[in-house]
Amino acid sequence: MTEDFLAERFDEHREHLRSVAYRMLGSATEADDAVQESWLRLNRADADSIDNLGGWLTTVTARVCLNMLRSRRYKREEPFDTHIPDPIIERPDADQPYHETELADAVGLALLVVLETLSPAERLAFVLHDMFAVPFEDIATIVDRSPEAARQLASRGRRRVQTASVSEPDRVRQRQVVDAFFAAARNGEFESLVAVLDPEVVLRADAGPDRRASQIVRGAAEVASRAMMFRRPDAELRPALVNGAVGVVSSVNGEPFSILGFTVANDRIIAIDALADPSRIRRLDLSALEAS
Repeated sequence: MTEDFLAERFDEHREHLRSVAYRMLGSATEADDAVQESWLRLNRADADSIDNLGGWLTTVTARVCLNMLRSRRYKREEPFDTHIPDPIIERPDADQPYHETELADAVGLALLVVLETLSPAERLAFVLHDMFAVPFEDIATIVDRSPEAARQLASRGRRRVQTASVSEPDRVRQRQVVDAFFAAARNGEFESLVAVLDPEVVLRADAGPDRRASQIVRGAAEVASRAMMFRRPDAELRPALVNGAVGVVSSVNGEPFSILGFTVANDRIIAIDALADPSRIRRLDLSALEAS
């Protein structure tokens, strides 16, 4: 098999591999790194002996991601309770993704936040089985456990993921609720803010190295107080889709400083996930907002 032909075959699976890697890692940049590593490993392998290239590549990509997750957890010196995965940003009126990949399809930011709380093995088993229908027999070889143990890993992950908030599908209604939230915050209407928030709403803010600004806040009154406290009259709020749901990119003098994803259900906001880490925001691909 020539290298050019092998590259063509690999490209047929690239978007699928990126989808697997993004769900595993919660980072588009790291997902690209994992896919690239899979290509390098394919180049070093005897490609002619591979009967199922798609399955082989999925397994290799999963192994790479598992190693990255384990390394990431080892390097963190303290719990990352408020880590927000890298969001995928689209135009608010996008019918089709501007990005060629379908990374954001059906993977809400709130779900990715919950996936961050799983162990690497639990995350791998859940993602591969529940999202990509990979058999437990195949998953077992990746995590070096029995198929039954792999099934239990996925089950534990599933129980945790069931707590993830899911937005209602009507984006128009989502936007109306989020617009009402910002209007109340802008006008200093505390009671109106509380009214648009679910009583059990959760706000997760990730400010990166600034641990003082990173926080998890629960309850309508507490979240409304934070919204009143941190409103910025000089900020430009740009509507966007954040992992397929309604969100906002906040900028000052044209420089994005925060990205907020909202989860809306029953006409109330039940979760707000805010990324305010300047270094990570600078690395995000926001080009979709500029697309015509």
